[in-house]
Amino acid sequence: MKLNRRRFLAASSAAAGATLFTPNLALAQNHSFRLGIATPPGHSWNDAALAAGELMTEASDGRIEVTVFHASQLGTEAAMLQQLQSGALDFGWLQTAELGTRVPQIAAINAPYLVQSTAQIPSLIRHPVATQLLELLPAETGTVGLGWGITGMRSVFSSRPVETVADLAGLKLRTHTTPAFRDFYEMLGAAPTPLPTPQVYDAMANGQVDGLEADLEFSWNQRFDQVSQSMLRMDALFMPVVALVSGRVWQGLSEADREIIATATSAALDAQIDGLVAEEPQLIENFEGSGIAISTVSATDVEDLIARYDEKWNALAPNLPGLRAASAEL
Repeated sequence: MKLNRRRFLAASSAAAGATLFTPNLALAQNHSFRLGIATPPGHSWNDAALAAGELMTEASDGRIEVTVFHASQLGTEAAMLQQLQSGALDFGWLQTAELGTRVPQIAAINAPYLVQSTAQIPSLIRHPVATQLLELLPAETGTVGLGWGITGMRSVFSSRPVETVADLAGLKLRTHTTPAFRDFYEMLGAAPTPLPTPQVYDAMANGQVDGLEADLEFSWNQRFDQVSQSMLRMDALFMPVVALVSGRVWQGLSEADREIIATATSAALDAQIDGLVAEEPQLIENFEGSGIAISTVSATDVEDLIARYDEKWNALAPNLPGLRAASAEL
């Protein structure tokens, strides 16, 4: 589902409020920035990126312009991160899966059952235990983190009946390549199978894989229900995105322009987060109306698995217990 662009931009502008300002134009410089993102046009992250750019242009009286390059036009997320590090790319909105390969503490946000519903994600992602993770990025990646965006909780779509986690055993499942997701599904007995995103629909249609896991927004936009018999709402995992600016670029900006960029990006991301949560009931209704068989899983069904997962990942990401403790307070 695509968020209404006018409503999205209006929400971003309202969130920015009076904190957006025009600096002394006599001292200001013009900037034409490039922003790279992996998701396709129409995704709520892309709408947020466009909204952030428009807010920057508005707040700078046109001095700052941002061109958004959608759908990995500038390369993979790994390639975009390298470009950010060198200063060849100004902004990149990258998933935590890529950042987590460089900074294990970031990967902890991908652990299963930190939250158990999309409605709980904003509280976690805005909690200091999550926002402080962005402070690791300058030293570890040469980038500056401007804020978090989110997907909803992910579900499994299967070409055969899947009603419980036991039914995932032996399932050749297209999963995200991040080790955090791979380990979770391997512990459930599935066979994680990485595939490039553009190939997933056809891979399901021709039987190359038995199933896939993805968030509801992307899954409805791609109509994975049309190549699936069943949908298992895991409500276990979500994939955040981090809005990054090149550290080299950031150092060359005035304080006034940094404030404009940070405020505009934060406002656009807040609107994305709140909008996605508000839209999820409609997405669920869409799937229910599609005729696909839908089942649900709860954390109580996999308590032993969570313990085994944490036994492995606490050593890799020692901040995971802190995230678990914060989520318990939500």
